[in-house]
Amino acid sequence: MSLKYLIQKEFTQIRRNAFLPRLIVAFPIMIMCVMPWVMNMEVKNVKVAVVDNDRSTLSQQLVHSVEASNYFIFKGQQPTYHGALQQVERSQCDVVMVIPQDYEHDVALGRHPQVMIAANAVNGTKGSMGSSYLSQIVTAHVNPDVASMQSRVSTLFLYNKHLNFKLFMIPALFAIVMMLMTGFLPALNIVGEKEAGTIEQINVTPVSKWAFILAKLIPYWIIALFVITVCLLLAWAVYGITSAGPLALIYLLALLLALFFSSFGLIVSNYSDTMQQAIFVMWFFVVVMLLLSGLFTPTRSMPSWAYATTYVNPMCYFIDAMRTVFVRGGGIASIWHQVLALLGIGSVMAAWAVVSYKKNT
Repeated sequence: MSLKYLIQKEFTQIRRNAFLPRLIVAFPIMIMCVMPWVMNMEVKNVKVAVVDNDRSTLSQQLVHSVEASNYFIFKGQQPTYHGALQQVERSQCDVVMVIPQDYEHDVALGRHPQVMIAANAVNGTKGSMGSSYLSQIVTAHVNPDVASMQSRVSTLFLYNKHLNFKLFMIPALFAIVMMLMTGFLPALNIVGEKEAGTIEQINVTPVSKWAFILAKLIPYWIIALFVITVCLLLAWAVYGITSAGPLALIYLLALLLALFFSSFGLIVSNYSDTMQQAIFVMWFFVVVMLLLSGLFTPTRSMPSWAYATTYVNPMCYFIDAMRTVFVRGGGIASIWHQVLALLGIGSVMAAWAVVSYKKNT
């Protein structure tokens, strides 16, 4: 019975807080309605300048091909390479294409003229992708036979046929919402009671440590179910995207991740004396786990020593399993090892949360 009343106390505290109920509702709405539009790895709006040293009909056709591309913003033609480079140095241009003299003559004779592409690689992704797009246009213009050969190659994209980046990012956004909602709120819970002095009243009661910690965890598991439901509804209502796999597995994964982060938040809270200390410690671990989770870049692209950290990173297991279920429609047989890993890590953290709580009687 003590557990029941402790849980009621937690929900009463959340309800009486003027900020938390609004945050619980507004945060997943903002993440799901804004982030899928801006978290896009496709490079567009690359500013390109052209230096045409040939001034022929064929070279101008190449310039018009670049100008007509949806990936580029055409910044006009410059008389010299030095002038175009000054635009790059003033951040007015990202890529410079230099068409050599006798370009049309060399193409007519079946030669391969050397078109120079200079890319601003301060932003490595934008520089490499922009120069790659431009190289494809130049290759297709210089050697149409190669372009026609490439067009005969048929590529079949499985599970995400239209390469919709929102379909790829939405399951990962579930992880961000769950991490911040079920991680930071419990981390501030016990510290808040320490600062308010109410923790001393709990310590002199006969409530066991297990009951106290469970009363702190269960409300955030319920919040996790509410948040994941809001995210799923928004994905369907705003983007028309629904899960290809069973929803039960999505809720199971959400509960397991909530078990880890709520337990981890309580551990941080147990060892912290102030809210500021708890926030900074939690933020440190959250950023590390997020960047090493494979959310933005494939984990296999990491160095071997960094890839080894993914074995103890629950975010990596959650994102991998969520994308498998949500995008590919995988069942429990496809994600059983991620489920076991999340359950194991979460159980260890829950036990640590109980042990680390110091109850002075």
